[in-house]
Amino acid sequence: MHSSQLLLEEPIRMASILEPSKANFFPAMTKIVGTLGPRSRSVDVISSCLMTGMSVARFDFSWGDAEFHQGTLENLKAAVKSTKKLCAVMLDTVGPELQVVNKCESSISLQADSLVVLTPDQDKEATANQLPLNFGGLGKAVKKGDTIFIGQYLFTGSETTSVWLEVTEVKGEDVVCLIKNSATLAGSLYTLHVSQIRIDLPTLTDKDKEVISTWGVQNNIDFLSLSYTRHAEDVRHAREYLSKLGNLDQTQIFAKIENIEGLTHFDEILQEADGIILSRGNLGIDLPPEKVFLFQKAAVHKCNMAGKPAVVTRVVDSMTDNLRPTRAEATDVANAVLDGSDAILLGAETLRGLYPVETISIVGRICAEAEKVFNQDLYFKKTVKYVGEPMTHLESIASSAVRAAIKVKASVIICFTSSGRAARLIAKYRPTMPVLSVVIPRLKTNQLRWTFSGAFEARQSLIVRGLFPTLADPRHPAESTNATNESILKVALDHGKSSGVIKPHDRVVVCQKLGDASVVKIIELED
Repeated sequence: MHSSQLLLEEPIRMASILEPSKANFFPAMTKIVGTLGPRSRSVDVISSCLMTGMSVARFDFSWGDAEFHQGTLENLKAAVKSTKKLCAVMLDTVGPELQVVNKCESSISLQADSLVVLTPDQDKEATANQLPLNFGGLGKAVKKGDTIFIGQYLFTGSETTSVWLEVTEVKGEDVVCLIKNSATLAGSLYTLHVSQIRIDLPTLTDKDKEVISTWGVQNNIDFLSLSYTRHAEDVRHAREYLSKLGNLDQTQIFAKIENIEGLTHFDEILQEADGIILSRGNLGIDLPPEKVFLFQKAAVHKCNMAGKPAVVTRVVDSMTDNLRPTRAEATDVANAVLDGSDAILLGAETLRGLYPVETISIVGRICAEAEKVFNQDLYFKKTVKYVGEPMTHLESIASSAVRAAIKVKASVIICFTSSGRAARLIAKYRPTMPVLSVVIPRLKTNQLRWTFSGAFEARQSLIVRGLFPTLADPRHPAESTNATNESILKVALDHGKSSGVIKPHDRVVVCQKLGDASVVKIIELED
C-alpha cells in the first residue's frame, strides 16, 4: 500500500493513471458504513456487503420496527459467522424528525404555483391540498417567507419526488404554503425540513429511549448515531441515559450534525462526542449550497486533529437507481477521503437501492485510489504541529511509531491494546500502511460474575480509517512479560501473513507495553 504512494503535486505520467491498481487484502483504509434495509437484509446480500468492504452496519429506526431490524441483525450475525468478517452495529435514532402522515400511502401530486396546507391534524387525509404532520408546533416556529422542503425519506435530490414550499400565511396551527415545483410524493415515509428554524422537540425522544432500552440493550450496540444533535448537552444527556443501561455504558456516541444549530455549536459537540457524522442531506437544505463544502472541510479537519472519527454521508445518491455513480459523485467520494474522512456512510444506496453490493464495491475502489495520493507527509506535520509540545506519553509513542513505519517502509504497524486508545492514536496520524490492532481482552467483574472486555473495543475500531482489529487470546495481557508478548506477536504476524498483508522480508513496526514502559520496535521478517 505504501509503495504506490503518489503526490498529485508531483509530475504524473497521465497514462499511468490508467494502470490497473494492485489488489490489497483490505479493500480500502477508509471504512464504509452500510444502512441495512429491504434491499440489503438477506444473509447472502449482507455477506457480499461484508466481503466488498462494509465494516459497520447501520440500523435506521426512522424506517421499520424493532422486529424488522432484529430479523436483519440475526442475518448479519449469520453473515459475520460465514465470512469471518467483523462488523459493528450502529443504531440511528429518529430524533426530532418531522414527517408527513400519509396513512393510506397513496401518491400525492403537487402542482407548482398551487397552495397546500400543512396541518397537525393527523386524522385528516393527505391530499394535494393538505398534508398532515406529526408535529403540532410548526405554526409557532415559522413565518411568512420561510422555506420548507419535503422529500422521500433519504431523498436522493430528484425534484420529481421532492418539493420546495414557501410559507405564505400562518393560520393558527395550520401553515399555508406556495408550491415552488411540481412533484409526486409516492411511498410510505416523507420527511419535512424547515430551513434554519429551530424545532422545539427533544433530541433524544421517548420513542428513541424505548428503542435503545429494548433493542439496543438486547443487541449490545457498538455505536449510537444521535440524529439532529444541536448542543453538547444533547450528547451528555444521551451518555447519561446509556450509562444506566448495562453494557451500553461502553457504546460510543456519534453526533449527527444536520442543521445550522449543530454547526454553530460544533466545537462543544466534538468535545463531548466520540465521533461526528456530517449529515449532508439535511445540511444541504439548511446551508446555502456554496457553503456545504466549506463546512465539510472545516469539520473533518477539526475531527482529525481531535483524533475522533469523521463520517461523511450522501455521496453516491444516484446509485440508488443506477449501476454507476455520476462523475461529480465519484469525485466527491475521493475528495472526502483527501479531506481526511474516516468513513463513508451509505443511506438510501444500500437501504432501498437496487445495487447495494456494487455501491459498496465502487465506493471502496474510489477510496483506495484517493488514499494513494493522500499527502501523508503534510498531514503528519500539521497534526504534530497542532498537538504541540510537550506531547503526552501516549501521543509521543503513537507519532513515533508512524514516523518509524514510514521511514523503514514497513508493510504494517501492529499495536497491542486493551482499550483501543493507543491504536486509535496511531491511526490519527494517518500512516500509509494498515494498523493491525491486537485487542487483548481484560477480565472484569460486577461482583456477581466475571466477563471479558475487548469485543466492544475491537468492533469500535471498525469505523476508524486504517485500523483493522483482531481479538487476542485473553490469557495474554497487554502489558505482559517478554514470553507472552513473543507468543502473541507470533499470532499477530501469522494472521498478517495468512491474510497477505505481511510477506517474507517485510519490515513490521510493533507498538506494545512492557511493564510501565511503552515500546516501539522494528522487526524484519525472514522467509
